[in-house]
Amino acid sequence: MKPRATVTTDPDRTSDGAGVPAGGGGDGRDGKSTRTDRSRATGTRRSRTAKTGPAKRRPTGPGPQAGGITWRQRLRRDRTLVLMTLPAIALLLIFNYIPLLGNIVAFQDYDVYDLGITGSPFVGFDNFTRIFEDYRFWEVLINTLVIFVTQLVLFFPIPIAIALLLNTIMSARVRAWVQAVVYLPHFFSWVLVVTVFQQMFGGAGLVAQWLRDHGHEGFDLMTNPGFFKFLVSAQAVWKDAGWGVIVFLAALAAVNTDLYEAAAVDGAGRRRRMWHVTLPALRPVIALLLVLRVGSALNLDFEQILLQRDQVGSGASEILDTYIWWTGIKTGDFGYAAAAGIFKGLFSVAMVLGANKVAHMLGEQGVYSKK
Repeated sequence: MKPRATVTTDPDRTSDGAGVPAGGGGDGRDGKSTRTDRSRATGTRRSRTAKTGPAKRRPTGPGPQAGGITWRQRLRRDRTLVLMTLPAIALLLIFNYIPLLGNIVAFQDYDVYDLGITGSPFVGFDNFTRIFEDYRFWEVLINTLVIFVTQLVLFFPIPIAIALLLNTIMSARVRAWVQAVVYLPHFFSWVLVVTVFQQMFGGAGLVAQWLRDHGHEGFDLMTNPGFFKFLVSAQAVWKDAGWGVIVFLAALAAVNTDLYEAAAVDGAGRRRRMWHVTLPALRPVIALLLVLRVGSALNLDFEQILLQRDQVGSGASEILDTYIWWTGIKTGDFGYAAAAGIFKGLFSVAMVLGANKVAHMLGEQGVYSKK
């Protein structure tokens, strides 16, 4: 028998006999050499990166070069806005900051007629000592704070309640009409406001005349010292509640309506939607206005109190502003009046800082954000 021929198959060749590397390369080299070349190329790139180092990043922090623009370029870019603000800055300097230099009279025995600021002798803190030793000053300060707390409790929630009621009115025409009626007294002077209340609640007013015509005894609220703090609070509500309504309505306009729809889908009624959606949306505005209101605790309306001071007597109506005017300015004791004014300013700043701290503790921003 003839021996069978043995055919040896080359693993590196295809069926047509063309030589193809097992590694997949097309240049006839084997896979091992191809992997070696790739590792060499990768090592070369890594070595170049190690030599050159990582790419430098542009500074993004605050500074003259932040954002790739200098302060001169920003000034040139915003020169129109800067020119527009210059008149406001000038008015602020002239009428708010330059007059602060006049507080030097609080440390002088100031004579406005003969010596002036430059010739009046310095007395140090004698005017402040007189304030702290004046028992009448502390009585007036306590009376001012009592009137302020009464107005804060009775007056501050009313604009919020009116804004919530107007927000539930579907008709835009009715809402605009009510808002205009409520806001109109804001443009009245205190002389007109006091006159209207006198004609309504005075001894010869409409209410007293109606009671007398029906066999009842009339009354005069305008001369009742015990009712004075409630009287001035009612006058403030009638005059300025419309202004607060506008502020709170603007805050309500920014509330997302999807929140109301989602609450209604979850089965929340009108009261629950107001409690869980509307009031939380008003909390930042309420906190801000409350802090500002507390800061002006000693800045009650001077004209309003002065117009009614003689009717109820100074014991019930005297506030810090009228006391400073009567004791300091009217008698020519400007040093005492200036010292009381500085005390009032420092007290107001302390009240703002304290109220703002409380707002931060309650999770609100207040006047400035917590760092």
